This record gives sequence, structure tokens and C-alpha cells, in this order.
Amino acid sequence: DVQLQASGGGLVQAGRSLRLSCAASGFTFDDYTVGWFRQAPGKEREGVSCISSSVGRTYFADSVKGRFTIFRDNAKNTVYLQMSSLKPEDTAVYYCAADANVILSSMGRSSAYGYWGQGTQVTVSS
Repeated sequence: DVQLQASGGGLVQAGRSLRLSCAASGFTFDDYTVGWFRQAPGKEREGVSCISSSVGRTYFADSVKGRFTIFRDNAKNTVYLQMSSLKPEDTAVYYCAADANVILSSMGRSSAYGYWGQGTQVTVSS
């Protein structure tokens, strides 16, 4: 049974950092691309950052380039999203997702992922 558990959200001031974790179980983690998506109230879900299963290819939304990094620890079946220089516009519910069949050109698209975890709220105050 595939399970994804997102954690690490919270309330922080602008300019500070947070690290989100996505812990996976129930599948061969090494074979899956994992992505972070977010959805703010009244907005569509958007791809934030993703990391491929092999060779560690990554994707970042333009809005987070230079501020967010993503890395995976396959030994712990966990993907981390390190968020720095947070802005109020980063406020959203953050979700992690995984799939074994994500093509690189689709890494930032939510439709490419078949498995989703519950969200974790990130709130950035100004």
C-alpha cells in the first residue's frame, strides 16, 4: 500500500527557512520520481520542485529557483524540500506526490503523479 507522509510545515516569518519531509512506504522508493506541489486558497495546484528516480534530475518552479532545494535520501525513503528566504506568497498547503512513470518534461505537472500524500500547511508572515 503506497503511502506518502508530508511533514515539516508551520508558521514562519518572511526571510526564514523551513524543511519539508516526504516519507514514503509501500513501494520501491528508488524507482519513483517525487514531487512537491502547493495550493494556495483560491489558486490551482502548482508544481514547486521535483526530483527524478535516477540521476537526480530536478525541477524547480521559476518562483522558487535559487531559494528552494530538493534532495532525496533513498536509504530513508524520504525526499526533503529545503525552503529558504521564504516569502508570504509561498503560503500554501504543500503536498508530496510520487510516480514511477514521470517523464522528465512532465515533472512539474500534477497530472503526471499517481500517488499523493496529505498536505502540510506552510504559512509565511510578513
